[in-house]
Amino acid sequence: MKNIRHYCTAILLICLCSVKTTFAQVNADGTIDTGDQFANAKLESNESPKEIAKRLEWWSEARFGMFIHWGLYAQDGCFWKGKDGRSEHMMRNLQIPIAEYEKIADEFNPSDFNADQWVKIAKDAGMKYMVLTSKHHDGFAMFNSPSNKYNIVEQTPWKRDPVRELTEACEKQGLQFGVYYSLGRDWHDPDCNSRKGWRSNIWDFPEEEKKDFSAYFERKVKPQITELIAQYHPAIIWFDTPELITKVQSQELLDLIHRLDSSCIVNQRVGNKLGDYAVREQKIPAGGEPQPWETCMTMNGAWGYHKNDEAWKSADSLVHSLVDITSKGGNFLLNVGPTGKGVIPSKSVEKLVQVGDWLKVNGESIYGTTSSPFGKLPWGRCTKKVMENEIILYLSVFDWPKNGKLHLGHKISVKQAYLLSDPSRDLITKHEGSGIVISLPKQAPNSISSVVKIIAEPLGAVFDSTMGLITKPTSYLQVQ
Repeated sequence: MKNIRHYCTAILLICLCSVKTTFAQVNADGTIDTGDQFANAKLESNESPKEIAKRLEWWSEARFGMFIHWGLYAQDGCFWKGKDGRSEHMMRNLQIPIAEYEKIADEFNPSDFNADQWVKIAKDAGMKYMVLTSKHHDGFAMFNSPSNKYNIVEQTPWKRDPVRELTEACEKQGLQFGVYYSLGRDWHDPDCNSRKGWRSNIWDFPEEEKKDFSAYFERKVKPQITELIAQYHPAIIWFDTPELITKVQSQELLDLIHRLDSSCIVNQRVGNKLGDYAVREQKIPAGGEPQPWETCMTMNGAWGYHKNDEAWKSADSLVHSLVDITSKGGNFLLNVGPTGKGVIPSKSVEKLVQVGDWLKVNGESIYGTTSSPFGKLPWGRCTKKVMENEIILYLSVFDWPKNGKLHLGHKISVKQAYLLSDPSRDLITKHEGSGIVISLPKQAPNSISSVVKIIAEPLGAVFDSTMGLITKPTSYLQVQ
């Protein structure tokens, strides 16, 4: 019996050690509970689809961006006084009093931070935009905030403004820059409550019923959003955790943003079914979305830097996710968590280099493409571009056929087919049954995914002029 108890204890410890460090409430359907009861509902807007599409034009072309979770929690890799805070939610996980958490800022000195280097890492990875946490749930502003002294310029010995420096570096290197802002969770503010009390700071401010979200909204949110736009003109404001914000307040915030900068994109987590595009966290929807959407995803277990987190996704997985998301009409916002010294971890860089190498050859199949007319394919995914007199299809082959024959069970009239890695060599295609067969080399040019480009005639195709979707995917083209 004693040996059995020891065995069970050992198994339990192994299981506990294998638990991911990310901290998020997962709903029964696999979506993330952001504190917004409308988080997965279809968006509503007072604007016309054309107005929204115009604002999203560059974003829809970009397809791939870098998310950056960086804050005081990175100082000791999500540890505090030797205790594992599990994630960037460290302050709440360990219920660190504000007076103690503020002391981390006294030591925060990311002397190795280099904005040009961060942007170059993103650019070399093939990313077209970048979003930095300007204020996470701990309430600490990672920018110069005149309205609230709890910020990186005033409270740290470093006294620099990374939002300013990254804005300038992105402009110099041709990337769009955006800011994340925690909307309905702020553990530093006495009036910020939440939909479920456990998301609030109830160790410093236990009387949840006395908190006034409107006071926090007027005192901190609106002034800081105004500062972010006036000082940095971000291309995106990426809100998180709407929580108790009312529809009137969500609309007021949108109106404020667009009054200051009509081109600024806002995601759906501004709350109450508003915003320009939907967000899916750590999940790729099986059938895509009927509205513009983006998947944000970690590269390992946590969003912020956790010094013991080694649950790295493979480069194959990251590329396949990018292709899968793009084939469903979405964008991929892939996260890195820099260290307290201001360094993007080498493992993250290593993965991003591999993704970037793939995109250098195959980026044409991602940038500026729209969703597949075929849906899920057994050997990979498809993206497309709709031209005036032709349709270009990009077949990303994850599982290379051993016999060199790629079967596409759909009728298309092929003008030309070739591999993006070898445009000089045409591939032979022929009609077989209800589809076509493409003759491929015996060996895959790329072990992650190889892309076949097909230029086809749009005979009888029907398109939606806004989204560019083919409305008759199984019979819109005829085989030659």
